[in-house]
Formats: sequence, structure tokens, C-alpha cells
Amino acid sequence: MSTERRGVVQWLAVLLTAIVMAGPAQAKSWQHETGTLTLNQTPKRIVALNWAATEALLLLGITPVGVADRDGYGYWVQEPAMPEEGVANVGTRVAPSLEAVAQLEPDLIVTSTEMAPAADLLERIAPTYVVSVYKEGSTPFEKARGMLLTLGEMMGREDRARQVLADLEQTLKRQREQLENAGLTERPVALVSFLDQRHVRIYTRNGLFQKALDGLGLKNAWDTDGSYWGFSVIGLEAMADVTNARLVALEPFVPGLSDSLANSPFWTYLPPVQRDQVYQIPPAWPFGGVHAVKRLATSLTQALLEGGSNNVH
Repeated sequence: MSTERRGVVQWLAVLLTAIVMAGPAQAKSWQHETGTLTLNQTPKRIVALNWAATEALLLLGITPVGVADRDGYGYWVQEPAMPEEGVANVGTRVAPSLEAVAQLEPDLIVTSTEMAPAADLLERIAPTYVVSVYKEGSTPFEKARGMLLTLGEMMGREDRARQVLADLEQTLKRQREQLENAGLTERPVALVSFLDQRHVRIYTRNGLFQKALDGLGLKNAWDTDGSYWGFSVIGLEAMADVTNARLVALEPFVPGLSDSLANSPFWTYLPPVQRDQVYQIPPAWPFGGVHAVKRLATSLTQALLEGGSNNVH
């Protein structure tokens, strides 16, 4: 074979290889809660209709083109931070605007079974992946972990997803060592959010935050199951039975809460209050994904190390 002809053959081989590589990607499918999702290529324009999905995408380094209740995410979830530009608000999480979603021309929508009545309408707009972190009989952290790994696979970012999970476990390990070295793991912890001056949402052992407590080597003082969202609503007087616990309150608080509690016989009677073992920590979204566990663990460790008081501020 002449040199010239050999060169032509080599050029054709390179061209054919390029054509094959540039051809359509092999379709992949994933089972989800309402059926099967099939994607022919990696999604580029994604709409997330709940905050757990929004969090997962941002953890993967992916900015969704649209999210539900964008401002609420910034107030309640906070981390990972939402980019200031390039993310449209598509309405509320319970009733997103299908028109707003369609206008973004997404190639993937991520939602949960709360949106099941609109599933067919969403499918007409774009392929839809339905996953619920919070549902009867599920373990929220494991569901959130699975969602992160699955989205990582869909986006070609499996390594990033595994790195996020490994970082979480390392963080829990470091924080636990700090608490153990300070002798702060023996007394149970009651995690609460104030609903008003007399009622709290107390986080139970079947919720997302239990992963943080377990990882830190802390016992949940309220060792019964709540709703599948991982909490129960109780009056302050019910806390009197948890005599050995430290009380950890998540911000934000209702206006005037500190003054109201200071004058409340229910509050001043509580054992943690009398021992100056009341701690307050920044918001951590109790209905989120894996990053909420890291955020809670970090702020909880810091608060316990710094010491408590007899009120919130």
C-alpha cells in the first residue's frame, strides 16, 4: 500500500471514529416512584420543584434553570447557596406554575409524589423524575442519599456525589471527636423549633436530623417516632418529662419569644432552663437533603462547645 493511500485510510478511520463518538448517546433508564425515566442525553436545563432536589443539584455543582419558592429556599435552607442570577422562580412548592416551568424549556423536571396529580402534565413538558425523601415507611437520610447518587449518575457526576457523602461522614467524625474530647456526649439532646410561645416542633428519631445526632454520638431525648416528616408538635409542659436533656432550639424565632419565655411558668420550670442548658443554633432545614445534616451537626457541635443559657435570644 502506497504512503498516500495509507494516509487516506488512516484519515477515514479517524473520521469514522469521530462520527461514532459524536452520535447520539446511549439511552439510560431509571425506575422512580411513578414509572420509568429514560434519558437519551445528559440533561442541561433542569427544574426542581422541591428544596431537597434543589439542594442535591447545587451540591453536584449544577444550577437549575428554575426552582419552586426560590426566596423561601434562601431564607430557610440557605446552604448550598443559590446563585443570585440564572435561576427562575416557578411558583410555590405546593402549586408551581406549569406555564412558568414550560417557558424554561427544561429537559428534566425533578419533583416528589406531592405533585403526583400533575405528573402527566409535567411529563408533557419534559421527562420527569419523581422521588420523595419524606414518605410513610422511609428513612429520610437514606432517601436523600439515594436521590443524590441517582442525580449524580444522571448528570455524569457520580464522583461528585460520592465526594459529598464522604465529606459528610468525615465532618460527623470530626465533630463527634470534639464532643467526646469535651465530655459532651453523655446527656441527651432535645431538638426543637418554636411554633409560638407555648408549642414546639420536636424532632423525632425517624427524621432527617437523627442522622446528625447518631453521627455525633448524641442520644435523642425524644425517643419516639413522629410523623413521616420526622417531628411531633407538643406543648412546652411536655418537655418537663425530659429531665436529663439539653434543649437545642433552631432559629428563626417568633418575634418577642425571649421575653415571653422569661415570663412563662411553663418555660422557667423546665429542667434544661434551670440548668442553663438551652442552646440556639442557626436554621437548618429539617425537610431537606444530606447537606442539612452537615449544617445541623456543625452548628450543634459549636453551640454545645460554647455553652448554654436559660433562654433564647
